Amino acid sequence: MPSRDGWKTRANGCSGCVVGRCVAGSQVIRTAAAVFLAISGGTSVSAGCSETAAEFRWDGGGVRFAVEIADDDAERARGLMFRESLPIGAGMLFVYEKPQKVAFWMKNTLIPLDMIFIGPDGRVNGVHANAVPGDLTGIPGPDDTLMVLEIKGGLAARLGLEEGAELRHPALNQTVALWPCS
Repeated sequence: MPSRDGWKTRANGCSGCVVGRCVAGSQVIRTAAAVFLAISGGTSVSAGCSETAAEFRWDGGGVRFAVEIADDDAERARGLMFRESLPIGAGMLFVYEKPQKVAFWMKNTLIPLDMIFIGPDGRVNGVHANAVPGDLTGIPGPDDTLMVLEIKGGLAARLGLEEGAELRHPALNQTVALWPCS
């Protein structure tokens, strides 16, 4: 169930996990920011796979985001609508049942977002930077999109997260994942 700050709070009071630690909503922000700062300096990303973390690696860098999962029609339709802010180091990972053509819009979205389109093997196959809040123009992804990560607008470019980066996440088919969990 979403809390006041928009994070889904689990029965144990945990809002999310950052580098294997269960943390409450406000702690997620502080911890994710610290993780972001540590990783963006070029440090290798090496913690294990977690449903609540999206890890990326590329030549010269890597990053781990604390993520909310949107894996059904209702969650994907709502997305990050009505959010007034999005912490650095956090995002929403949209997961589809199979690779497909997708398109997003920014209806009722109050903050600029970067959209990271991910193929079935975990490779980033498209990035749309700084989607405009409230814009109803469709933002298409590549035909074979399995997942889309929405993060704070402008962050992908600052990190160097671009096409060709690899995602590690348990929702990927681990037999075809470029960066499997094990």
